[in-house]
Amino acid sequence: MKLKIAHLYPDLLNLYGDIGNITTVTKRCEWRGIGIETDSIYGSEKIHFTDYDLVFLGGGSDREQLLVRDKLMSMKDELTSYVNDGGVLLAVCGGYQLLGNYYKLKDETIEGLKILDIRTEIGDSRLIGDVVIENEQFGTIVGFENHGGRTFIGDHTPLGRVLHGYGNNGKDGAEGVVYKNVIATYLHGSLLPKNPVLCDHIIKLMLEQRGFPTELAPLDDTAELDAHRYIVDRFTKK
Repeated sequence: MKLKIAHLYPDLLNLYGDIGNITTVTKRCEWRGIGIETDSIYGSEKIHFTDYDLVFLGGGSDREQLLVRDKLMSMKDELTSYVNDGGVLLAVCGGYQLLGNYYKLKDETIEGLKILDIRTEIGDSRLIGDVVIENEQFGTIVGFENHGGRTFIGDHTPLGRVLHGYGNNGKDGAEGVVYKNVIATYLHGSLLPKNPVLCDHIIKLMLEQRGFPTELAPLDDTAELDAHRYIVDRFTKK
């Protein structure tokens, strides 16, 4: 049993320790005896997405997003097919925005991959701070956001409803998107170390796509859950 991760452009998309998400998936697999390896993808080499069980897109500045967009456009059809066939994809902040139809800046519009039917427009200020959201399946999810874009997700299902913070656009109370086996979100922090239940869900999706057993041995998550609970209590308990 072995799983593979494609970490796309870690040299350009790694704001606020987003690589910690890869580390967390890797360690939680290794602690359970599940083989796992990560390929860091640079440049414009062709990627065979069917070789991978998780594709990860982190966050980056507007300039870096534009560079990555140009690379991804050459493999748009392959990545779209990967998603439509149930491939697991985690996208954070800039990576999230790139999956949509476009990101409209003040002086230009960055065309997106159109994998998600969403749009992003630059705001007059940045949305910054700790975030707590509520998800029906996973309970509370915590993280940190820092984004100038306002994302509008239309008919997509949000990852959660905002209990504290701004979320997608600071207006509609939604944060992130869940679509097929895609989880897209503004939450840095890193996301998965503070949310072990969500991380294990992603691992189960990876196993399921390969036809491997999805039952996971329990881990001692005392430290992780204490960190999670601290954020929840600090920002939602009066």
